[in-house]
Amino acid sequence: MSTDVQARVAIVTGAGRGIGAAIARRLAGDGVAVVVADIDEPEATSVAAEIGGDSIAFGVDITDGGQVAGLANFVAARFGRCDILVNNAAILDATPLAALDMARFRKVQDVNLDGALAVTLALLPLLRQSKAGRILNIASILGVRGARDSVAYSAAKGGIVNLTRALACDLGSDGITANALAPGFIDTRMALLPDGSGHEHETDWFRDIYLKYGRIPLLRPGTPEDVADAARFFCSNDSRYVTGQVLLVDGGVSATF
Repeated sequence: MSTDVQARVAIVTGAGRGIGAAIARRLAGDGVAVVVADIDEPEATSVAAEIGGDSIAFGVDITDGGQVAGLANFVAARFGRCDILVNNAAILDATPLAALDMARFRKVQDVNLDGALAVTLALLPLLRQSKAGRILNIASILGVRGARDSVAYSAAKGGIVNLTRALACDLGSDGITANALAPGFIDTRMALLPDGSGHEHETDWFRDIYLKYGRIPLLRPGTPEDVADAARFFCSNDSRYVTGQVLLVDGGVSATF
């Protein structure tokens, strides 16, 4: 793996935990200065302290235009550059269709889709200055296939998939690549059951359907580090001729449908 990611600056949203934190750790391990951005500033601060170096935490609500502008201004003032943007911040939604209303639907789009675009637009001037900027959007397997009780979430993540492709078309002439990862079943806080009884991966239905009957060929849920390893490729110069792509990091589950 090339080491060109060293001495670069990255912003990772939703980096206070889970996949975002794992990506922040992976990039920082390569010498990247990471802005650990999260709505939960204490969690972001904890991750930034853990990874050390030039990394720093920044509390931001990506649905608030003023706060997003503040993030861009902070990065410009402190680092004067942004080479990598990872749009990871998101909320989970499993509202049954019968209970879904437009207010809830709009909230999910505001965070999961509109927020990613808002951050991207705010950081574009710095990414353009980089001449080799990298945008990595975190989508989901539900952005490329359907599932029950996922209308709002699937719509937002499907939007991320095509936002990525459109950005690739618009920004290629600036030397900026735009790609996406679509994780499958990943063992994060998002996998906690609504009733607090544990993780979905620990349930009998998950073990029977996805493990016993091979719906996940690799026979385990993924980890945040599995996603972070794939992210590292898209954030490096090794992916210099790869743009507009969506990589499913799902242990092969998409191959079984």
